[in-house]
Parts: sequence; structure tokens; C-alpha cells
Amino acid sequence: MTESAGTPADPDDSAAGEDRTPDGSPGDERGEQRAQDNPPQSTPKDTPEDTSKDVSEGAAGAAPGGETRSGSGSGSGSGSGSGPSSGPPDKGPGPTLDITVKRKRHWLRWTALGASFVVLLAAGAGWWLYKKLDGNIKTDTSAAAELKAYEKERPTSVVHNAENILLIGSDSRAGDNRKYGRDDGGSQRSDTTILLHLAANRKSATAMSIPRDLMSNIPACHNSDKTASKPQFAQFNWAFEFGGTACTIRTVEKMTGVRIDHFMVVDFNGFKDMVDAVDGVQICLKEPIDDSAAHLKLPAGRQKLNGEQALGYVRVRKSIGNGSDTERMDRQQQFLGALVNKVQSNGVLLNPTRLYPVLDAATKALTTDPGLDSLKDLYELVRGMRNVPTDKVQFLTVPRQPYRANANRDELVQPAANRLFKQLRDDEPLAVVPADELNGDDGKNDGHGEGSEHSQDEDSNGRSGEPTDGESSAEGAPGPSPTPTYSGNNAATDLCKQ
Repeated sequence: MTESAGTPADPDDSAAGEDRTPDGSPGDERGEQRAQDNPPQSTPKDTPEDTSKDVSEGAAGAAPGGETRSGSGSGSGSGSGSGPSSGPPDKGPGPTLDITVKRKRHWLRWTALGASFVVLLAAGAGWWLYKKLDGNIKTDTSAAAELKAYEKERPTSVVHNAENILLIGSDSRAGDNRKYGRDDGGSQRSDTTILLHLAANRKSATAMSIPRDLMSNIPACHNSDKTASKPQFAQFNWAFEFGGTACTIRTVEKMTGVRIDHFMVVDFNGFKDMVDAVDGVQICLKEPIDDSAAHLKLPAGRQKLNGEQALGYVRVRKSIGNGSDTERMDRQQQFLGALVNKVQSNGVLLNPTRLYPVLDAATKALTTDPGLDSLKDLYELVRGMRNVPTDKVQFLTVPRQPYRANANRDELVQPAANRLFKQLRDDEPLAVVPADELNGDDGKNDGHGEGSEHSQDEDSNGRSGEPTDGESSAEGAPGPSPTPTYSGNNAATDLCKQ
């Protein structure tokens, strides 16, 4: 028996509750050592009452003022842990809730980063596409400089916000266009010239074709090598060869008195690409076409033309109909109307995958003045036209007849031509109907539209607004409508129902 066998337990022995066995005997030497190292911190007893007290004291901790706090407690000072607890621990947010909140915040951060990346990517792609389309457009600064040099002799605009744009189809055989004919050193003439008048209220658009063989007063013009041509009376499309776009514009302004605000030059390949971009255009043929010069072979009936076929169709002349340039201009106007109708359809304008190829082809095809040489400028122009009804996009040809000195050339019919020019200058409305309705016959003429032009002259003198039967009316007699009517068609016309 040791010396401590009958000695009562020391109240200050901090290890008593931990190192003694259930029968009160001392524990191992490590328990004694812990008791010696921490003598003043606690005084647990071996009884249940003392153990409960120790738990309460351990939970209270070192509260200020000696107050005991009931709370969750750490359990580190509970002795053997065999005694009853003073109450259930207070469970706060706990680690599980903290992890959930952190995960949610983490997910929100990544979602925000992902959305920002998508927005930046879309903005970058949009900017790249914009710059690409914008860079496609070519600018003719030399024409602008030439026109500026002759500003004093040019007509002034009459109606604010009305716009007049000269559309020129170039027949250059240089480069990729050489397969359409002989390349005589890159010279070019205007194969198609259209004066497009946009009404100030943007509720109508009128496209007036000017025949390439129309005898015209061409002013002195400077060509690309800076030499000047002499003023002369010659067929209209020579102006483009003498002095390019500027010379053509000055010739049109002298002829019509209409101020040209902008111009666009379109070449053969550009036209083809635009037709292909809208997935072709439907037409109907009364007779088959087989023309090697135009690279065109088509059966009769309804069919959809691709770009190459469409180009041949608007260029073909001698192997279809009566072989006249008049019929060719009529076909060009009808086809352009069908193309406008196709572009305005929802299948193109509301479908980005179809709209982009159209914009890409159109911008690549264009050479414009500095006022229309950006995508923003073209967008503003198109936006002003997008609500024009297709039946108000009208096509007609300037009143003309065979030239007296050469039946293979044309001359203006007066005063009908000057009245039409005045209507365009003053932004006055006009109407168009098919030639057979206007003439009261089967629509056949001598190839120069003589019948329709005379009908237009008579119509302007008193039979406005209604299809005429070719009979003259009394000079100054009031008609049923103040709107003059001309031979032509509109973009709503179905080519297969004519």
C-alpha cells in the first residue's frame, strides 16, 4: 500500500475526473503529470453532481464579471463526459449552410463572367462583321471631285428630303467580266442606267430607265488620263466611256434638270452575287431562250433563275422578242421588281443567315460616292425604303421614239418627257400600268415604245390616273384623277400572271 492510499482527493487536482478509474483509484502516471501541469484551472469531482458542475463552468468560460453563459459549449472541459448536459447545444448557421451560400455565390460569379464573355464575343463578332461589310464598299472620289468642279452649272434640289440616286450598270469586260464579251483595253459603257427617285415622305420610289441608245447632249468631260472630251450630241451610254460616272451624271442632269444626290455603280459579277444571295428569283417565259452571246438557255414556263442565268436574262436582246432595247429594258425593270420583292420578304430581312450574304454581295458589288460609302449610310437609305409598299416601287422608261436620223437610235418624246422630269423634280406622284393596258392593244409596238409614249403624252393632257385606250383627249380637259399614268410596272407585279 502506498502513502496516498488513504489520503482524500485533492480538490485542486485537475485530472481527478479524467485519470481515476470508476472505483476511485488513481490513473496512470500521465494523468498525474497532467494534474501537476494544470493545478489551478478546474476542480472536478468524481460524483455526478461535481461532473455536472464542471460542465456548466466549462460552458460558461471566462464571461466578464464572473457571469455564467449558457450556450453551445465546446465540451473541452467536460471531464469524462459521462455526466448529464445542462441542455441541448444551440446550433447556429453551421458549416453546411456556409458551404451552400459559398457555392451559390461561386455559381453566380461564374454565370456573370460567362454572360459577360458572351456579350463581349457577340459585340466583337458584330464589330468584325460591320467592318468587313463596310470595307467591301468602294468609293469613287474622282467623280465627286469632277462634279465639284462643275458645281455652278449643276441644278439645285427643289424638294427637301427627296433623294435622287443614279444607278449605273457597268458593261466593262475587264477582269472577271471578260467572258461576257471582248475586252477592248478595259473600256466600259453604261449598259443600264436608272434614275431612282425616293419621295420625301418615303411612301413611294420611282425608277426611270434611260435608254443606252438615246441621243443626248454630252458635255465636255475629263477622263481617267485627265484629257478632256469635246461637247457632243451622241448616244447616251458614250458619256460613261468619255468621262465615267461624273460625265454620266452631268449628262442626266442636263437632260432632266434633276439634281443627282448620290450614285451607285454595279458590275456584272456583283449583280450575279446578289441574285444568288437571295436564293434566286422566279420568272415565267412565254417562249424558250437559247442565246450563246448571253450564255443563256432556258425552257418556256415558270422557273427560278440563279445569278448567272439572271444576268443573261437581263442582258439578252436579239434572240428574244423583237430584239429591241425597249424589250430588254422592260425585262430588266420586271426582274429588278421581282428582286426587290424577294429582298423585302421576311424570308430574307428577318433571317440573319440569309440577310448577311445579301449584304455581303451588295456591298461588294457597289462603287459609290463618298456620301454613301459606309454601311451606316446605306443602312439609313434602306431603312427609309423598307416601309415602301412593293406596289409603290414603280419602274418606267423615259418617253422616247426612234431617232429621225437613225432608226437604230432613240430620241425623247416632247413634251411628255419634260413633264415627267418636272414631276420627279417636284416630287409629285405618278402611276404606272402595263403597256397593253395603257395602249388598249396587245402591248406590241415597233420596239421603241412609240405607242406607249404617245399615249403618255395624251394621258398627261387630260387622261391622268386611268388606263388609256390610245385616243387623244381635249387639251386641258380635266381627268378623273390628277395622277399621271405611264407605261411600266411595279415590284408587286407577278411575272407569271402577265
